[in-house]
Amino acid sequence: MTSILTGDIIQSRTIKDSEVWLSVLKDALSISAKNISDWDIYRGDSFQLETPSIAESLKAAIYIKACIKMIKGLDVRIAIGIGDKTFTGKSVVESNGEAFQYSGETLEQLKKEKVNLKIKTNNPQLDEELNLYFKLALTIMDHWTANSAEIVKLHLEQPQALQEDLGKHLGINQNAVSSRQKRAHLDVIMQLEGLYRKKITHLQL
Repeated sequence: MTSILTGDIIQSRTIKDSEVWLSVLKDALSISAKNISDWDIYRGDSFQLETPSIAESLKAAIYIKACIKMIKGLDVRIAIGIGDKTFTGKSVVESNGEAFQYSGETLEQLKKEKVNLKIKTNNPQLDEELNLYFKLALTIMDHWTANSAEIVKLHLEQPQALQEDLGKHLGINQNAVSSRQKRAHLDVIMQLEGLYRKKITHLQL
């Protein structure tokens, strides 16, 4: 069993220099992947990422979103598919299986529903529950400012770092770090990520 994230950049054509967001996306995908063959960018602004550890899939989605939301005017829609992998190609976009099909189908649904994050597994009841959580979380994440997105990104990269250390990195004081974390609702988002890990792991039991 594996997890596949299929997504695309929203409003990418509003940025004349595509390298502005393309380099950010490449970095986000390479950090989220174990191997270079686990991610690819295709059709300009679409991408696919495999996270073999299904528990890591939401964290990867949140991380990618935080990275892209640091660029003013841009956002990302991501479909998570979890299931079997029946064929391994030279790159992730050449591979196939249940997880890939779920992810691809769900991305098309996202475009129609105008929702930016959704999951599909072989457990419809779990999907219904998690997708409700996602919709609630998106009322926060879709409205992250660049500063909010940056503080989430840094936390995911350095989860053990103290606010004082993050402040030194950003050139702001500890109180400012705390304020940005609160505005990003970081605690709630990480609680969701922890809950997701518990629930999604049961698919493998």
